[in-house]
Amino acid sequence: MEELNLLPKELEKEVLNSRNKMKAFKNIQRVKPGGLELTDRLVGVQRVVKVTKGGRTFGFSAIVVVGDEKGVAGHGMGKSKEVSEAITKGIEEAKKNLVRLPIVNHTIPHEEDGRFGGAYVFLRPASHGTGVIAGGAMRAVLESVGIHDVLAKSKGSSNPHNVVKATFLALMKMRDAHMVSKNRGISMDKIFNG
Repeated sequence: MEELNLLPKELEKEVLNSRNKMKAFKNIQRVKPGGLELTDRLVGVQRVVKVTKGGRTFGFSAIVVVGDEKGVAGHGMGKSKEVSEAITKGIEEAKKNLVRLPIVNHTIPHEEDGRFGGAYVFLRPASHGTGVIAGGAMRAVLESVGIHDVLAKSKGSSNPHNVVKATFLALMKMRDAHMVSKNRGISMDKIFNG
């Protein structure tokens, strides 16, 4: 079986570009939004300008993260000439991209890094009471997932679009002990005690 952490860098970039390519991660479970109490967090709104001979045309793009704070989250981007409409489109897109991510005692199972475009993020589990040590776009993602204790660092580009995607990529590469035992077909006792 292909090891999840040995994905080539080119595949990592392609995985988040299409919902169909998310199947490259064997441990990721897609989730339907029905029946979930989802909260949405606006990560950022960017204004774009198109200059034509008739003048300038303004538009907006909004990146949004939705989650139930119990291990399910998704991200989406909406574009429109109005800010509110762009945010609404982003929320609808995020609800189509919901995935279940592993959480162990309100933190992550192990260290992991993620890279998307120029953004590079690093996540490390933390003890209870540490809080979410992360900034900007990463904080919105981690809080939407329901992680309360984590140490995170964003290196490289601070573009919120790429930071959100890199953070999701890092979270999607994680596996908890139950997933490992199921994939390998061995008991939990054998994983911890050999």
